[in-house]
Amino acid sequence: MKFNTEPWLNVGILTDNKIRFELYGDFSSLATNKILNGIFTAELNNNKIICKGTNITVEAEDEIIFEPSDPVSESFLLRDVIIGVKFHWERREKQRFNYFLKIIKNGNQLTAINYLPVEAYLTSVISSEMSARCSINLLRSQAVVARSWLLAQLQNKEKEKIKDPSLKPIKTDEELITWYDREAHTLFDVCADDHCQRFQGVTKVTTETAFKAIKDTRGIVLISDDEICDTRYSKSCGGMSESYENVWEPVKYKYLQPVIDYKFEPENLELDLTKEENAVKWIKANPPAFCNTSDPKILNQILLDYDQETKDFYRWKVEYSQNELSNLIKEKLGIDFGDIVDLVPVERGYSARLIKLKIVGEKKSFVIGKELEIRRVLSPSHLYSSAFYVEKGNIKEGIPQKFILHGAGWGHGVGLCQIGAAVMAEQGYQFDEILIHYFPNAKIRRIYS
Repeated sequence: MKFNTEPWLNVGILTDNKIRFELYGDFSSLATNKILNGIFTAELNNNKIICKGTNITVEAEDEIIFEPSDPVSESFLLRDVIIGVKFHWERREKQRFNYFLKIIKNGNQLTAINYLPVEAYLTSVISSEMSARCSINLLRSQAVVARSWLLAQLQNKEKEKIKDPSLKPIKTDEELITWYDREAHTLFDVCADDHCQRFQGVTKVTTETAFKAIKDTRGIVLISDDEICDTRYSKSCGGMSESYENVWEPVKYKYLQPVIDYKFEPENLELDLTKEENAVKWIKANPPAFCNTSDPKILNQILLDYDQETKDFYRWKVEYSQNELSNLIKEKLGIDFGDIVDLVPVERGYSARLIKLKIVGEKKSFVIGKELEIRRVLSPSHLYSSAFYVEKGNIKEGIPQKFILHGAGWGHGVGLCQIGAAVMAEQGYQFDEILIHYFPNAKIRRIYS
């Protein structure tokens, strides 16, 4: 797929049994010859989509599209949109959107989709992933990264790739090595939550700076070997970014390799963090890094209200009792380990993130990976990152009664470190300097105007 002009895309916003929405302005639909506005409720009835308004009912077999007479000045509002799905900040909120609303059947439920041009989508993304009041160079760099990731996904969707069997997750009686990416979406291009990119409509677009960042970087992407880079980003790398193959399928990208998140290497630390001794020292230390900041001005830019519920992200600590940990692991994996005897690092990535972890119980031992599976199993929602070491305490008859996880970073750590990039922008780095820092071996190119 060549992007000579700006593409449009379908963004899945909400899937539920009932969808409540409001149309602000004059909307039309092929399902009726009447002008539509006001409050509506959409449900499935006898396998048909039924949208009921105050004085009108619209129905269709598979989808209903609501088209505004003016896609920029008119809007629609969706209620009960879930944000932070399965994360500790999960909640519902109402969100407003421009352009087209689609209601489609999704099994025995309905899905609300926003159909809109890429640049309008990105204006919301950079304001949803962080505050629209961020510095202009942070927003410009986030815009390029978000655009590159999106267009790479659209391009890959067009390719019918036969994957090497060795790239598939592994599941046996002794181990589960799996990873999570965006391949689950078949009815739309991308979702609106952290699984893809945060997209919360025009609700979060509150400054002209966000519009300027998109205008300044329109059509600009990162390129490697004449391909659009599959760029990734997370909140905080913890001082060292991770490589792609250690988080997702075992494929190497030369622009998604480990980067020390600073101007120079930290002193008195061995930086081969794949070695357990070095990884523990790294996590215990507090090395200088762009993302090692407690500056409230910067953090208030990069962390939205619900993100600020996480206070410690560069270095953090989580404690579990024996009962809490054993019950949590049993619930997440569906395996009864008995009491947990140990959590043993098996393999680490370049940033000290665990790729494989062995759970040793009284009844069974089992290896899990990769990083998101480890984070999922060891937390009611998601552990901040998989870069941690385990301290055991209050050991009785060989069974620890307490486990303390000491960790570094927030997220998978691959590609752009958002807090680090915010600090770089505050220190005067231009957006292209930020991009090349986090994506070595990539080039910056405008592919449409």
